[in-house]
Amino acid sequence: MKILVTGTAGFIGFHTVKNLAAQGHRVIGIDNINGYYDIDLKYSRLELSGINKHYIRSHQPVKSTIYPNYTFYKADLQDKVFIDQLFSIEKFDVVCHLAAQAGVRFSIENPYSYVNSNIIGFLNILEACRFNPVKHLVYASSSSIYGLNEKVPYSETDQVDTPVSLYAATKKSNELMAHAYGKLYQIPTTGVRFFTVYGPWGRPDMAPFLFMDSIMNGTPIKVFNNGDLSRDFTYIDDIVECLSLILERAPKGELPYNIYNVGAGKPIQLMDFISAIENATGKKAIKQFVDMQRGDVYKTFADTSRLQNDLNIKPQITVEEGISRFFDWYLEHSRKNSKKLSFS
Repeated sequence: MKILVTGTAGFIGFHTVKNLAAQGHRVIGIDNINGYYDIDLKYSRLELSGINKHYIRSHQPVKSTIYPNYTFYKADLQDKVFIDQLFSIEKFDVVCHLAAQAGVRFSIENPYSYVNSNIIGFLNILEACRFNPVKHLVYASSSSIYGLNEKVPYSETDQVDTPVSLYAATKKSNELMAHAYGKLYQIPTTGVRFFTVYGPWGRPDMAPFLFMDSIMNGTPIKVFNNGDLSRDFTYIDDIVECLSLILERAPKGELPYNIYNVGAGKPIQLMDFISAIENATGKKAIKQFVDMQRGDVYKTFADTSRLQNDLNIKPQITVEEGISRFFDWYLEHSRKNSKKLSFS
């Protein structure tokens, strides 16, 4: 298949490209390499997929030196002219849309960047799929859309009308937009609600990386809501494997629309997650207990029965195993960098 993957300098996008390219798919990647966090981390991911940063120019193709079937473009999804031209030329079979402005706290401080990236950017993808039909559009949603829901585990059939952050609201909007385009134009779409993804090359603004980095460097970690939180931590390899299968299974029928929870299906108390990092590193965390941050939720917990029933797959990697792998990567990466490993 010829697959467009957006957000390929990002955490999930980087791992997805490597997986799809290794399978032999022809992959076109897009990322605007914005400065939400240190772009050196993004360039490092690109280099590991064979994209030399010195050849990157806006709208110019860069061929991977590792995967001959992978080509990268630096481009912004808000650039409708470029997106339309790319779709018209490449005639994609499948689109895997992972690009987004992420982060809950940042959405409180910078709301317009979320509307521009997550809504306008997604609209441009939908319009491009409308005029250049694809077999399947898979896009990243988020567990954050469950908002104030008290029923657990979270099911895809639950009402999701109570978001507590603009980021969550934009992800809910994406699902509504995909539903409308599926109904109007028969575009097969699948939204994937990710649950707290972590692992090597992870985002430095998320708790798993922040905790690992701070514990290793002997600096305090902020423990929100005094530790009374739980998350459905999901290892990146499980995410990528699920995505690979979902891409090949387009919904059919009068309304070709689907949603999947992709999570471990086992919420972990925040204090237990910190303990797992302490056990892996052999170091104790310096904990700074603070109040709940605005826009956050108390618990996430994925019901993955739909994923299991449809695709016969369930994330398998335990937190202990995932943290161990994450720590191994951290040590290897820190040895290759003379400066303190902190991208925040």
